[in-house]
Amino acid sequence: MDDHGFPIQRVAFCTTCKGRTQHVEETLPANLRDNQHATVVLVNYNSPDHLDDFVRKNHMRDVESGRLVVYRFTEPGPFRMAHAKNLAHRLALLEGADALVNVDADNFAGPDFDEYVVRELAGGDAFLWAHMRKGEMRRGISGRIAVTAHAFLAAGGYDEAFATWGPDDKDFNVRLRRLGFLAQEIDPRFLNAVSHNDKMRFREYPHVADAIVAEDFNLPGREDLRVVNVGCFGLGVVYKNFGRDPVEVLPVPTRIFGIGMHKTATTSLHKALRRLRIDSAHWKSAHWAKAIWDEMRAHGRSKTLERNYALCDLPIPLLFRELDAAYPGSKFILTVRDEDEWVESVRTHWSDKNPFRGQWDTDPFTHIVHREIYGRVRFDETVMRERYRRHNAEVLAYFKDRPRDLLVMDMSKGAGWYELCGFLRKPIPDCAYPRANNS
Repeated sequence: MDDHGFPIQRVAFCTTCKGRTQHVEETLPANLRDNQHATVVLVNYNSPDHLDDFVRKNHMRDVESGRLVVYRFTEPGPFRMAHAKNLAHRLALLEGADALVNVDADNFAGPDFDEYVVRELAGGDAFLWAHMRKGEMRRGISGRIAVTAHAFLAAGGYDEAFATWGPDDKDFNVRLRRLGFLAQEIDPRFLNAVSHNDKMRFREYPHVADAIVAEDFNLPGREDLRVVNVGCFGLGVVYKNFGRDPVEVLPVPTRIFGIGMHKTATTSLHKALRRLRIDSAHWKSAHWAKAIWDEMRAHGRSKTLERNYALCDLPIPLLFRELDAAYPGSKFILTVRDEDEWVESVRTHWSDKNPFRGQWDTDPFTHIVHREIYGRVRFDETVMRERYRRHNAEVLAYFKDRPRDLLVMDMSKGAGWYELCGFLRKPIPDCAYPRANNS
């Protein structure tokens, strides 16, 4: 399992190359030989040398077997470090990877590093990073970071504000920690690289050749940053395995928010998102919900919320305006149902038929959020009908000029996979849409 309950089934080594084929010639055969359970995603970042010829001559069997996937990015211009890494990681996600490992072109992964990654990422909240110890290790290994697919998306990838050689890896490391992921050092036996001088390292951007090389994680001006790129990272058109058909890597949501009122099949939406292997949270506890509410109100952002990629149920619907401002590039899903059915479901929710009803008087948040919604803590059909109508009308008015950002799912009319998967650009699963908590 990864840190949010998904089994890690496929590890991808993400390697980018522009003008480094002489390194790939050494590292790629070794990494494929030594890691039989990993897929290598190699991005030819418009490399001006003989990279394609090398792969065609020596590794077509690996391409045909699927162990090596080669993508060519043809856009002219310099090597953009963070963008190249993000592109490789996004393509690895398209290949179905659950764990993503940045393996620079000059890096040897070491025997069975793929199995090590699965073991170390399974069952916990960790990510793996290479702690460079000067004098003990070869330069070039600092960029090795292994993350789950969820952690990569939750952080927004590498910050593409870093266009040249620089601290993009350190920044990614720090932001993952701030999101609550545990930093675990990679065993040094897996950290090895081809030795080379700085002339090659800074060929693309000589103006930063005098940058200080150190494990300095204090990046001024970024002390509170956790999520970057507003969903626009690793974008571009590539060509897979020397083919002619373009593959376009498009933006992903910064976050996905279910903003339907409670008792509008929000649990079903949560389960559906999980079925799509999207990390989703749904009222984990009253303390959890209160933390999101308090953080959003106090700071306009929520570190508790940011730990997950998709969220629904209270208090998320009440915060849709604030969430849109705090996390631009997000997608919003408004679940609705027949009003009379909704009222009866709410009536049941407030009754003794709800096994959790007795906890409301002692938990720290349920009555607070009910007062925020309805101005009261007791069931009142007239008040609740009016509030339900008003919430839905306010959401529709707010997003009226942004149809691509809002999906309305009318659960009374059988909305399900077609609507949700079309909105999120996901394949439709071969199973029924979840129908949970039917009253």
